[in-house]
Amino acid sequence: MTELATRAQAFGLIADAVAGGLSAPWRLYLARGCRHLSLNVGDRTEWNAWRAHLGCPELSVRVYDAGGEIRRASVAEVVLGGCRISVELVEEVRTDDIDRLLTDDPTSFESEET
Repeated sequence: MTELATRAQAFGLIADAVAGGLSAPWRLYLARGCRHLSLNVGDRTEWNAWRAHLGCPELSVRVYDAGGEIRRASVAEVVLGGCRISVELVEEVRTDDIDRLLTDDPTSFESEET
């Protein structure tokens, strides 16, 4: 597919991936009036699978305080057919995980589960 010109094509891209074995995102948002498709996934394994499937080269990781809870938001983005697609994972982080956050390589497609 060279152009994601319609909402149906954008949702079809996701439906084809799910039919091919990827876990369905728990939230899918296609912005009206602009070409941005956002997927939220439930865990690191799903996030890595979607990143690999879409070939997302752009990556940002942000750690923030959310009312006393520490969260890490990992976002990978790619532009396909003129449509920006982002895959986001928000995880709650325990304070004993802070060292892991500082040393993990977020660009790795490997699962972080042990």
